[in-house]
Amino acid sequence: MLLTDNERDLLHRLAKDDRTAFDIIYRQYYHAVYQNALKIARDVSIAEDILQEVFIILWEKRKMIDINRSISGWLFVVCYNKAISQLRKKLQESLALQQVQQASANIVEDVTKYEAQYEMLETAIAQLSPQKRKVFELCKLQHKTYEETAAILHISKYTVKEYLSAAVCFVKDKAKHHPESYMFLAVFLLCAC
Repeated sequence: MLLTDNERDLLHRLAKDDRTAFDIIYRQYYHAVYQNALKIARDVSIAEDILQEVFIILWEKRKMIDINRSISGWLFVVCYNKAISQLRKKLQESLALQQVQQASANIVEDVTKYEAQYEMLETAIAQLSPQKRKVFELCKLQHKTYEETAAILHISKYTVKEYLSAAVCFVKDKAKHHPESYMFLAVFLLCAC
């Protein structure tokens, strides 16, 4: 595109830090740049941000702009690139928000499931005889050894082993009636040994 002497003079002055030249270019092109940004971004707020960014870049790169080329083409290329970047950013934010919402939903679902599983475990433990419940709680929940549990309850470690075995079988049997909790209990019982 052919430049007029006036445009070339404005660009030359702009390259020499002339703020008046910048103001003239801004007044001449701001509406067209804004409309172009709005057409691409379809959001007034984003278009306004793009408009600002384009003219900030113009000022920052004023010494590097080719004074033999049209400033309007340069402005529209920068505007287009900024608008596309904003759309990408908006899309990434939207996808990130969807991922956070999905993760939150999964966490709520998991918490609800774990609460139900713990409730089932507590119910099963509550149905044990008092001595078996104490052995189960000491060994499985407090991670005491057979010897420590035997010393606390004043029984032999073999009795602890028998009570614990019976308690674990009872809890597993209760879990069979709750298939959604069975895997949780199996892992819990293995990890809590």
